[in-house]
Amino acid sequence: MPQPAAIESGDRSHALPPVESVAQISSILQDADPTLDPALAALARQAAAEGVVLLRNDDGILPIRDRPTAVFGRVQYDWFAVGYGSGGDVKVPYVWNLTAGLRDAGVAVDEGVAEQYRQWCAAHRPSFDGTWGNWPHHFPEMPLDPAVATDATTRADTAVVVIGRAAGEARESTLTPGSYFLTDDERAMLDAVTAAFARTVVVIDAGNVMDLGWLADYGDRIGGVLYAWQGGMEGGRAVAAVLAGEVAPSGRLTDTIAWRYDDYPSAGNFGDPDVGVYAEDVFVGYRYFETFAPERVQFPFGFGLGYTTFAVEVAEVSDGAGRRGEAGDAGGADAEIVRILVDVRNTGAEHAGKEVVQVYVGAPEGLLAQPARRLAAFAKTPLLAPGESARLELTFDLRDLASYDDGGVTGHRSAYVLEPGAYPVFVGTDVRTATEVAVRRVDRLRVVRQLSEAAAVDPAHAFRRMTRGRDDAGRPVPAWEDVPTRTVSRRERVLDALPAEIAPAGDRGIRLDDVAAGDATLDAFVAQLSDDELALLARGDITMHSPLGTAGNAGVLGGVSAGLRERGVRPVTTTDGPSGLRLAAYASLLPSGTALASTWNAPLVRELAALHGQEMVRKGSDVLLSPGMNIHRDPLCGRNFEYYSEDPLVTGRMGAAVVAGVQSAGVSACAGARRRRLRWSGEHAVRPVPLSDPLRVGSRRARPACGIRHRRRGRCAAVQLHGDRPGC
Repeated sequence: MPQPAAIESGDRSHALPPVESVAQISSILQDADPTLDPALAALARQAAAEGVVLLRNDDGILPIRDRPTAVFGRVQYDWFAVGYGSGGDVKVPYVWNLTAGLRDAGVAVDEGVAEQYRQWCAAHRPSFDGTWGNWPHHFPEMPLDPAVATDATTRADTAVVVIGRAAGEARESTLTPGSYFLTDDERAMLDAVTAAFARTVVVIDAGNVMDLGWLADYGDRIGGVLYAWQGGMEGGRAVAAVLAGEVAPSGRLTDTIAWRYDDYPSAGNFGDPDVGVYAEDVFVGYRYFETFAPERVQFPFGFGLGYTTFAVEVAEVSDGAGRRGEAGDAGGADAEIVRILVDVRNTGAEHAGKEVVQVYVGAPEGLLAQPARRLAAFAKTPLLAPGESARLELTFDLRDLASYDDGGVTGHRSAYVLEPGAYPVFVGTDVRTATEVAVRRVDRLRVVRQLSEAAAVDPAHAFRRMTRGRDDAGRPVPAWEDVPTRTVSRRERVLDALPAEIAPAGDRGIRLDDVAAGDATLDAFVAQLSDDELALLARGDITMHSPLGTAGNAGVLGGVSAGLRERGVRPVTTTDGPSGLRLAAYASLLPSGTALASTWNAPLVRELAALHGQEMVRKGSDVLLSPGMNIHRDPLCGRNFEYYSEDPLVTGRMGAAVVAGVQSAGVSACAGARRRRLRWSGEHAVRPVPLSDPLRVGSRRARPACGIRHRRRGRCAAVQLHGDRPGC
């Protein structure tokens, strides 16, 4: 039974009203009932905690337990719970901040420092100018007198420094202090605290990757580092539970953190307001770094620490043609399944924990450019007490490692092919430390799936793309080649694939209910509709906050005219929603997409999404415009918090979990990829990385009831124009 938020969340002890990074609120609150489902809040808290990534824990500085602790940084109060734009514009009745969460977890927070920050924050409230896209990347930090830190050491033996960042829709991160880089005041705060305290922990509260190269400047003066992805209304409480030791950290990075921004392969081709060139091709994130530049990685993809240690041993690697061990992802009779059994044992003596086992696969160096490693499977253990073990079964289909030949170099243009040679299999707990456990060989070139040209580059916009070369010493280095360009008219291709026209038949009295009951065909129903009614079905009400739906909606589809409603087509309310329901009513603010993906726990995400679906029913939403399936191509992308990972498998698995969970409540989740500008990318990159893999994995596992298109007429997302369906 849902309870009021104040009952659900207990004594929050907020010293200040929460700063809503949803200050861009686009509609007036009309339903002021703060009632939320306590089960949803509890699961959101668990997911936010499991998504926290422990990057450093020297000498067991964490957990804090009940040690006296001084907390520095205004973000301890002015907590960033979500990013900006339609993906975060949720009217939430409460937000836990970190200081309140630490007190709730029993940490002895130094009151002298806490009160000083409370008073300063109250006198320097963050300001929002109210203009869409101009929200602050950070809140100016309180200038810290070093004497304050020195004095605090007489009362506390541990310091926690909190740094926060936000970005979002129409608000990319920038290579400036206060966004990707630290500000001078943040540097001065770190200098003062690390000079005074022997034990310092840094908490990053952000939705995007920011520069962490400065950690090297402090050496062992910073003993602990937590990356706390924006965790929604329960995020501050969840991070506090991890710091205190109530919850063992088990999050793993879903993005590579490089030493410098310029190290990212997309750095030279990101930020143009009109056009984006995907010159890095398939070499996105770890696929680039592990192939060409492992030395430029500060924290590798898949990395994360816990409060205990684990022994990971491969018990068996076997083939299982024609079956797949992971529920909901049947491979069919032609599947070539590799099955891996892994035993995981908690070898620590004090703390329970969870471990994530990851499987990567290499590829032969053939005619098509291939990264050194690709994630093929992953699984997370249950909570294991010291000495306790669990066996995980991980499977993948060798055919899923096929590469797309967009230029015909293999003799099979527009086809997924497996090139002959050795495919080594690696198992470990991150991409860097995974070790080879088996090799699968393909004896000849095999066509896995023949398609047709769909998204090739217009010759007028040709560019050179990254491929794999060798230097004089035989080491892999980036090389460059001309991207294959279009040979087929897209207009002709689309027109040739159109279905046969349904001749107008006039009103025959057929209602949509008759089609659902099997008493009439959908074609017969459509034949009754006028051209205007068909157009209305295609575009919907083309307005946000439509009066035909729940107040504050993102738009209404279906029965947007009286004539359509008379035929039984009801209005269908859509809501923005990667992080919650964007309505003119209070709703739950959930962990960001990156936080959810960092759990590497798809069953947990599905369970959370199921409760979110139930909230949709209660609030009057039919279709959730989520999950966003874009790849984290560049750390400056403002909307990265909405999405999941630089890896397509993680993105697909998490997106599928959201879709399956939401749709279990009888409503729909609308998976898709968003874009704001033109982009040029070869099919070799578009099909295997940004679109086809995550969407194909998500569709195969969850069968979404609908797909997203860009809301503005005439600007459809590439996934709609070039959808990966038979014959395209």
